[in-house]
Amino acid sequence: MILPIYAYGQPVLKKVAAPISPDYPGLHELIANMWETMYHAEGVGLAAPQIGLSIRLFVVDTTGYRKEAQGEEQAPGIKKVFINARMLSEEGPEWSFEEGCLSIPYIRGDVERPPIVRLRYQDENFQEYEEIYTGVNARVIQHEYDHLEGILFVERLKPLKKRLIKRKLEDIRCGRIQTDYKMRFALPRQ
Repeated sequence: MILPIYAYGQPVLKKVAAPISPDYPGLHELIANMWETMYHAEGVGLAAPQIGLSIRLFVVDTTGYRKEAQGEEQAPGIKKVFINARMLSEEGPEWSFEEGCLSIPYIRGDVERPPIVRLRYQDENFQEYEEIYTGVNARVIQHEYDHLEGILFVERLKPLKKRLIKRKLEDIRCGRIQTDYKMRFALPRQ
């Protein structure tokens, strides 16, 4: 089932998400719905807060994503479910890369992030992993992980860019935009 994506301005997007246990109700159906919602909106990642649930869950599929990252050879894409993720380290010189977000449509901007992350997480069967990701895979994981921490990519933009998008963010918050996917806005459409 395709779920509505919560738009910029929704309070759930600014909360630190809570861990979940294997007995979380309807978890496998929720994960299936998140995949369907993400693919319908043509995203490469989706975090539970983006569908209104303040829980530590996100999905990532970079297997079809082929945008080159700063001239480096691209690692193979990943398709994974991340539950109760904890960032253990972020390493390397920060590099700038253009990001966007399904919760903030039509806004893109360069964000500086380290190129290597070490993450501890559980998969959909609550098997625990500790893994290192690089390049675009690391970038998408960092972006989705930020959602679990209540951080939006626009908060990581340079001050000038933040000022330039202020009106567009208000339009999103108030529902004064049209998208090809269902959204839930912070304020009724004006």
